[in-house]
Amino acid sequence: MFGIVRPCSHRLGEGLKAQWMAHLCGLCLALRGDHGQFARIVTNYDGLLISVLTEAQAERATGWRRTAGPCPLRGMRTASVAQGEGARLAAAVSLVLASAKVRDHVADGDGLLARRPVALAARRVAASWGRAGARTGSDVGFDTAVLVDAVDRQIGIEALAGPGTPLLTVTEPTETATAAAFAHTAVLAGRPGNAEPLAEAGRLFGRLAHLLDAVEDRETDAASGAWNPLTATGTSLTEARRLADDALHGIRLALREVEFTDGKLAHLLLAHELGRSVDRAFGSSACGHAADGAHGSAGAHGPGGVLAPPTGRAVGAHPAEGAFGPPQQGGPYGPQNPHAPHGPYDPQNPYAGGGNPFGGGPSFQPPGPGKRGFWAGCAAAIGLCCTCKVCCADEYEGPWSRKKREGCLSDCDCNCCEACQCCECCECCSCCDCGL
Repeated sequence: MFGIVRPCSHRLGEGLKAQWMAHLCGLCLALRGDHGQFARIVTNYDGLLISVLTEAQAERATGWRRTAGPCPLRGMRTASVAQGEGARLAAAVSLVLASAKVRDHVADGDGLLARRPVALAARRVAASWGRAGARTGSDVGFDTAVLVDAVDRQIGIEALAGPGTPLLTVTEPTETATAAAFAHTAVLAGRPGNAEPLAEAGRLFGRLAHLLDAVEDRETDAASGAWNPLTATGTSLTEARRLADDALHGIRLALREVEFTDGKLAHLLLAHELGRSVDRAFGSSACGHAADGAHGSAGAHGPGGVLAPPTGRAVGAHPAEGAFGPPQQGGPYGPQNPHAPHGPYDPQNPYAGGGNPFGGGPSFQPPGPGKRGFWAGCAAAIGLCCTCKVCCADEYEGPWSRKKREGCLSDCDCNCCEACQCCECCECCSCCDCGL
């Protein structure tokens, strides 16, 4: 499930989450239906954007959904999934780009692919995926040759790139490939007027995907000696962040020119979740234009991009903690407060916990559950995977340790920018009047 746009279910809400899952499952089943079970391995979060954009532009009509049978990844439940040309185009693009990715790893000799038998098998799989993607692309009127040409040019550009080479020269083939895929969704939806702005959005999305991949792999590539565009061209993280923010802003502007029938999901993914992907890759929520003092500085927006109160204290803070005088260290239970030197629940407090003169005080922590054995843990692990709790649950019990753990998709920053509030609170965004 690789991809840079990984939305949190808490922010999507029930309606948009159901739509997003319909497109994800639709892409997976389109791959299986046209190319067999093994092809489902190339299902990815970014590929489903093609399906989302196609449906968002199309006139409302029957035939865009079908009921799929039980699946282990859905907890053996049926579901309404996307179907049609949008899902098939997404499958074709995913196959061709996955084929290119495998060939790139083989050329670099990454991991097991350094071994000749494994590399030979991988080349055959990549060639098969490339042919399959071309067939499906042809069926929906999309020439995948533009994708293949972009991949071939990428290899030559990387070989010639060095210190001083503009980073955008390296990202150009990816931009060209994604621009073509985004633009073709307008053709499938019967809205040719949308092709130009969608091509621009796709071009910038390809740039952003390439940049974020380079940023996330920078340390790993340095340790393994692999080629990385940032290292090879001598581009700093500051410059990469500026380029990423400019690309994100350009995508938002391009989406304004697109005529959607129902563009809520497409807008949320490309205008908002993509911004969170940038923050996640760079490890901060600051805007990349802070250096010019115009906007995006931490002082102007505070953590998470929300405007801070003019007093500089946190929202909801007690007046004694900075509004009318110097803040009291540690708050009302800090060490400088003579009336509560250790806090009401500190063991050293004579009126609570272990210092209670009438006894040590009751323990409010129940004993933890015992660990499971090996086979019982295996059975629990299978159950967790089949019910999707590992991915989708806010919290689940570890199969062997029985400790509470967070689901893979539960680590979100929902409190920083709900729905479309960023349109009003972040000056460097100023993206829309979406009304989500």
